Amino acid sequence: MNAIRVCFLGTPDFAAHHLQTLLDDSRFKIVGVVTQPDRPAGRKMQLASSAVKTLALKNNLPVVTPVNLRKESEIFEIIKSWSAEIAVVVAFGQILSNDFLNSFQFGAVNIHGSLLPLWRGAAPIQRSIQNGDTITGVSLQKMAFKLDAGAVIGERKINLNQQITATELYSELSKLGCELLTTELIDYIHKDLIPQDQDETKVTLAVKISKEESLLKFDKPAIILHNTVRAFTMGPGTYFLFKGQRLKIHKTDFILNDSSVAAGFVSEINDMGISVQTGSGQLVLKLVQLESKNKMTAHEFSKLFQINKGDFFG
Repeated sequence: MNAIRVCFLGTPDFAAHHLQTLLDDSRFKIVGVVTQPDRPAGRKMQLASSAVKTLALKNNLPVVTPVNLRKESEIFEIIKSWSAEIAVVVAFGQILSNDFLNSFQFGAVNIHGSLLPLWRGAAPIQRSIQNGDTITGVSLQKMAFKLDAGAVIGERKINLNQQITATELYSELSKLGCELLTTELIDYIHKDLIPQDQDETKVTLAVKISKEESLLKFDKPAIILHNTVRAFTMGPGTYFLFKGQRLKIHKTDFILNDSSVAAGFVSEINDMGISVQTGSGQLVLKLVQLESKNKMTAHEFSKLFQINKGDFFG
């Protein structure tokens, strides 16, 4: 049987891992790649190519970088000229038209970082951790012209502990998503697998994260703050204000015991970190970073800035 002709759409590292998997599998032939345009990056804000574009060019693949694929008909014509049989979409970052989705013999499929119908939307990995989920996973869905609502072709599950970060989960789900492409996707194309419709009564939404959510407010329960720190390691990070500067919080733990100490006050300092009373329990700061400074343990920070039990972080 001839190799399956694939049009690949994706942008970040997560997508590049999936593209590499398809490139390494002789059952697939990548005939073209669609990715986001070069964006300013780094302190000098120099234009940088996406991880997918970099990999595609390394492998001498045709690449197009539309600003808005739905409005750029000339780009769409180029894509159609590739004669792909299926489109594989992984973290592409643009909404696709019905015309596009229906222009391939086997349609378009998407790798999504949740167990659909849970966490449809822009930030499934972060919202799952922020919610304190103990199980999540990755889904392969046939794309429909409705946000992450297509029939599910396959999924992989993973158990979560209370310490795993979004960055770590991102890496694990990338591996599982690649498995779906080399197993369930093949079965779907060979008609050995029938996609299953999603249960619309179980839908949850993973809305895009706003920068305003980064500010930690100690009147919230410690477990919620801890989950937010874990979730936002992929961006935009978390912080609170210390002497007028942002103190970035990179790693935390939590304690659920009751205390008469008011929220925002330091309740304990030891080698494990700085414990701050919250609305319920204590948030243990473990790894922090003051603006324009290097990361340091919270214990080091307490010595450097003479933090004492009873101090107020607010």
